[in-house]
Amino acid sequence: MPRVYNFSAGPAVLPAEVLERAASEMLDWHGSGMSVMEMSHRGREFTSIAEKAESDLREILGVPDEYRVLFLQGGATSQFAMVPMNLLRGKGGADYVNTGYWSKKAMAEAGRFCRVNVAATSEGSNFTTIPPREEWSLDPDAAYVHYTPNETIGGVEFHWIPDVGDVPLVADMSSTILSRPLDVSRFGIIYAGAQKNIGPAGLTIVIIREDLVGEPLPGTPTIFSYGTHVKAGSMYNTPPTYSWYIAGLVFEWIKGKGGLTALAEINRRKAEKLYSFIDGSGFYHNPVDPGCRSWMNIPFTLARVELEETFLREAKEAGLVQLKGHRSVGGMRASIYNAMPEEGVDALVEFMKEFERRHG
Repeated sequence: MPRVYNFSAGPAVLPAEVLERAASEMLDWHGSGMSVMEMSHRGREFTSIAEKAESDLREILGVPDEYRVLFLQGGATSQFAMVPMNLLRGKGGADYVNTGYWSKKAMAEAGRFCRVNVAATSEGSNFTTIPPREEWSLDPDAAYVHYTPNETIGGVEFHWIPDVGDVPLVADMSSTILSRPLDVSRFGIIYAGAQKNIGPAGLTIVIIREDLVGEPLPGTPTIFSYGTHVKAGSMYNTPPTYSWYIAGLVFEWIKGKGGLTALAEINRRKAEKLYSFIDGSGFYHNPVDPGCRSWMNIPFTLARVELEETFLREAKEAGLVQLKGHRSVGGMRASIYNAMPEEGVDALVEFMKEFERRHG
């Protein structure tokens, strides 16, 4: 069966070149006589895989020397708790910016450990925009400021990095990391689930400034301390070795594509093609403020709700899958991460044109 164009929000499409290489190395990695899935995480073979993956990620993102890179488990959801557990450091509260579903999840978990100050929210606009920085109400005594640069479900994205002074800035970058260049030095912590632009589900990347490592809340379980993982080189317990390996192949693929500057241009172009078509159509609609539309996740609705199942069925028949919107908002959603080729977006636009012609 030919490969489909997979618009899933995650686990998401992976580069075909990466899958082909992984397949060629499945039974015997570099003459070791073993699959990567069979290797000891402390053995020489896997250690070389892990070290190269970290080195390539540092190179791609330009991670400064004073930051540590961790390859963990638990998804971004685990970081909703680990961040306050490790960053409060005697302070009673933290600032959160609420721009949608994942922001609210992070806020709810943080509320188990500290006072959550909602510094800004776009709930009044049904999360279709981002509150301007001048409207934020930050607590000068906050332990950190947390925000979600890209809301995967609502399709709202920051195209700027908030200035929060000397307070550590924390970002859940799960669905936008590696989509364009990033000034890591502006952040205290960046965390991201891998299953969008990095690799398979099961791996979580954490990039943390060294001065923020240590001093977790009293009673914090050992495995939930960033210091534990820094000291152990992400090997405190058995890591998700195969996901780490695939991530390393993705990092090599990104370098081969010309790095994040080259990918950013492709991603911008893909998003503009789809938004331009939607905006020019009377049949499809995207509700997000044009100034903060996501490059990665594009939700849209049809003129008639009763056509949604027909749209999804015919799209699947055309080789375009995973276009159903999240259950919390409905409609459609096209996730066009790095590995989605431009031809996939072109094919979706052509299908949408034809569907509108027949049903509009």
